[in-house]
Amino acid sequence: MSFQNPVFIPGPTNIPEALRKACDMPTIDHRSPLFGHILHPAREGVRRVIKSEGAEVFIFPATGTGGWETALTNCLSAGDRVLAARNGMFSQRWIDMCQRQGLDVHVVEAGWGEGIPADRYEDILRADTAHEIKAVLATHNETATGVRSDIAAVRAALDAAGHPALLFVDGVSSVGSMDFRFDEWGVDVAVTGSQKGFMLPPGLAITAFSEKAMDATRSADLPRTFFDVHDMAQGYAANAYPYTPAVGLMNGLNEACKMLLDEGLETVFARHHRTAQGVRSAVDAWGLELCAVRPELYSDTVSAIRTPEGFDAGRIVSHAADVYGVALGTGLGEVAGKVFRIGHLGSLTDVMALSGLATVEMCMADLGLGIRLGSGVAAAQEYYRAGAGGTDRKAA
Repeated sequence: MSFQNPVFIPGPTNIPEALRKACDMPTIDHRSPLFGHILHPAREGVRRVIKSEGAEVFIFPATGTGGWETALTNCLSAGDRVLAARNGMFSQRWIDMCQRQGLDVHVVEAGWGEGIPADRYEDILRADTAHEIKAVLATHNETATGVRSDIAAVRAALDAAGHPALLFVDGVSSVGSMDFRFDEWGVDVAVTGSQKGFMLPPGLAITAFSEKAMDATRSADLPRTFFDVHDMAQGYAANAYPYTPAVGLMNGLNEACKMLLDEGLETVFARHHRTAQGVRSAVDAWGLELCAVRPELYSDTVSAIRTPEGFDAGRIVSHAADVYGVALGTGLGEVAGKVFRIGHLGSLTDVMALSGLATVEMCMADLGLGIRLGSGVAAAQEYYRAGAGGTDRKAA
């Protein structure tokens, strides 16, 4: 693998030089007021990125998985019932965590390639007249399948059913790259990590709690110590943590939020959509299909691409690494060997995306898939040349 080549995995993502330098800082006393000048702006930056006015932001030295555990253990009690859809590896892992915590999980099975079935959620919630379901889990962007679900529709299902359950949203591979509306969607706990849309190394579990979720923390009885938000809030009040924070990563997060907000969130989202659409244009030109079954489900951060029946998609990933020094994403779970993944999020330009597409074409040609070199790259080039507004960029 070459350090000179960008990665095309759906996280960790490429790190801009400015953020790498922000993380590389001298040691400071993390219990001094100086740390507060990093901590509080970073929390406010996250709040703005998720489009919230009043969410309580808690940042743990962990990954998105730690964020999942933070949501569950702070808001729920032993034996509580939760509603979740299984439509990919990461929704499955959150379900598994719930079960290990002793929660009663009502699992809605959805196809790997499908989104969250909000209509089925509504039926289940309407039938739950005793309000035994305490939380609804929703994976905004299923990284294993390249599927984006409609969180606004999940909130509408809760509201139509008149159900008081909390809404937990996994935004690990969406926040900072695709539109995320914490307040508007009525999200109660949002979870993400540092290594995807925030373009940082892994190491931070970033969570946001609504007022309703904070109320739930006061009666929840699942055990938590490291992930206790009340301990964290007490530390924040003193410009500190209840234990040692990842100061360099926190400084990087502060700078990452500034970078995203300076670019403008809508511009960030449009850039991701444009890059993703170029990748999808290439997939069409290759005569292949995405794992996501309908255009409205297409993710703007990762594309899971199906290979022909009987061909092990993992060979493309291995060949790219071994021969060309380029990292692509492998298939996971039920789609292992059936798809390979191209991550197109974070610090990635159209030009960088073209290099990844060219590498994929070389791999497929090398492995006998009958792909014409340049076909997908040309399709992506035509899309990128036209620009987001459809205007040809030829010189006047």
